[in-house]
Amino acid sequence: MKTDKLLFGAAYYDEYLPVDRIETDMEMMKKAGMNVIRIAESTWSTWEPQDNVFDFTHLHRMLTCSKKHGIQVIVGTPTYAVPTWLVRKYPDIITETHDGPGRYGHRQNMDIAHPMYLKHAERIIRRLMEEVQAYDHVIGFQLDNETKSYDTCSAYAQDKFITYVRELFHDDLDRLNEAWGLDYWSNRINAWEDFPDVRGTINGSLGAEYQKFQRKLVTDFLAWQGAIVAEYARPEQFITHNFDYGWHDYSFGIQPEVDQWEAARSLTLAGCDIYHPSAQDLTGKEISFGGAIARSLKKDNYLVLETEAQGNHGWLSYPGQLRLQAFSHLANGANCVEYWHWHSIHNAIESYWKGVLSHNLKENATYREACRIGADFSEYGTHLVNLKKHCQAAILLDNESLTALQWFPTGGGLSYNEIFRRLYDALYEMNVECDILSAEDDIDLYSQYKVLIAPALYSVSDTMVEALKRYVKAGGVLLATFRTAVADRMLKIYHDDLPHGLTDVFGMTYDQFTDAVQVGLKGEPNPCVHNWMELLLPDTAETLAFYDHPHWGDCAAITGNHFGGGYAAYLGCYTDADIVKKLLCFLCEKAGIAREEAVWPLIVKRGTNGLQKEITYYFNYSEKPQETIYHGPDARVLLSGHESSENNAGASHEGKSLSVVQEGDRLSLSCWDFLILEEV
Repeated sequence: MKTDKLLFGAAYYDEYLPVDRIETDMEMMKKAGMNVIRIAESTWSTWEPQDNVFDFTHLHRMLTCSKKHGIQVIVGTPTYAVPTWLVRKYPDIITETHDGPGRYGHRQNMDIAHPMYLKHAERIIRRLMEEVQAYDHVIGFQLDNETKSYDTCSAYAQDKFITYVRELFHDDLDRLNEAWGLDYWSNRINAWEDFPDVRGTINGSLGAEYQKFQRKLVTDFLAWQGAIVAEYARPEQFITHNFDYGWHDYSFGIQPEVDQWEAARSLTLAGCDIYHPSAQDLTGKEISFGGAIARSLKKDNYLVLETEAQGNHGWLSYPGQLRLQAFSHLANGANCVEYWHWHSIHNAIESYWKGVLSHNLKENATYREACRIGADFSEYGTHLVNLKKHCQAAILLDNESLTALQWFPTGGGLSYNEIFRRLYDALYEMNVECDILSAEDDIDLYSQYKVLIAPALYSVSDTMVEALKRYVKAGGVLLATFRTAVADRMLKIYHDDLPHGLTDVFGMTYDQFTDAVQVGLKGEPNPCVHNWMELLLPDTAETLAFYDHPHWGDCAAITGNHFGGGYAAYLGCYTDADIVKKLLCFLCEKAGIAREEAVWPLIVKRGTNGLQKEITYYFNYSEKPQETIYHGPDARVLLSGHESSENNAGASHEGKSLSVVQEGDRLSLSCWDFLILEEV
């Protein structure tokens, strides 16, 4: 879905402010070039202070004032935190989880399977939609907020799960017991009324299927909300959701609790929340992988509905970094950058998750830099909006495999997302841009890519196995890692040679594995193997690396095999980033992927804008100046991080500044700088 301009703004909460300053805030936003705010998603108890008693005073204040100042609005449905009166009436709306019953106070601890929660949620959604219908500057709607199942294990959820399982196995208990291996420890279920509480299971297949069901609850919940909102929305208004990511003190990997690809089907436009380290720790990696996932959900541009302004403690950006970050989002295909949030909150748990304005609500350095971003977006937005990416590599991700590694952990607690990030980050630092695919995506998409990477694809169907085989046979280059093709989609381990169905593709097998303790690779700085190692047994494959170990030294660690018209490599261990880069360089060369001359910390991003011209972004994520040589068609300097394009900053040839960059010209970027070129 295209947008006609770049959106720039912040979440805004008139109801949180200690003083009446809505006119001042809107004037400051307008001065900053902000053209959109997100409102209403946080305060059900403000809109409905008592059962069936409504007060939309703050809502109309925000809508009326934003319209006056020419600021568009995204309205969020306020269902992710329940009011006290609702919990008093229905105490079990606060859900029971694997850890036991919850208590009121936290957000997102309600049971989204509870019928009375859904009944009251529908009422507030409909009343809100009725209130906002008349405002033509409302451009779209956000469903809920970073929705998850909140690990609901309530009686309502478990009853739904039993219904789901009965449909899955066509009411055949023998099929269920065989698929999940429930004869083990007498876990066999011989009557549906004997179905056990899921919280006690030690069976990975049953437990993982319940987690999959919990993800389905989220998909169904968002689809349900989307259908209600669609009844009121005008054709030009979008419906989105702010998907978040796995968390590692910041955004890290795919979200374990949501199948975002399935959940996004009910949306017209994908949205996301991306948070990351800044200052000396800013790398752009979270912005990049988060954008790649968001871009993949609808195979289109997306909205960054939340990212940091000043943010959490320790995230305060160096001067110039806020602007660098904003354009980093655009370089990955974002059409919107919104901060959480406009003003720092004066009480409660997020008081020090600071917004654009600090607690004194005055102009500050962050605000002044936001003003510059807003001016840039306004001036250059027509050249940067609706950027289309053309990647030659893709990474295949899978929620079921992530869940599998939670039930059957890799040595040292190595997580699925850590394996994914080791591979993604290596490509990022090599300046090989990649798309993200879901295991549930159409398998015909594989053929679009020269290189396909499958990190720890533990759970595979035979359909998936055949698709990977056809991909390589047709000329594709495939990289799979340890713990790939081990079990079926119910996590029952295959009883043939591993990797299941792919031994001819990879030209090897293995039947032993162990923790890596003081293990290296021959010819590499050691130890460089960690957590997990499979002892690979090559057949037709060539050994690309042997283990360096007194007892495992004859075993292959990395293999490569020609199969049909393509090539398949298998990485049998978790190893250092530099070795992963060497392997990926080798595979990119085999696949014929031309690589950028620049490497980390100079990052290059490319795409085609709505004017059908190539846009090239250069980012310097470091304290030190960086240089590279430009390769490509003649291009003009559209914008530079530290100076305006009128000064032709960042491009030179034989000491002269250039307004047009040509093949062989030198590009220079100072610390935390960026440069944007547009094909002439």
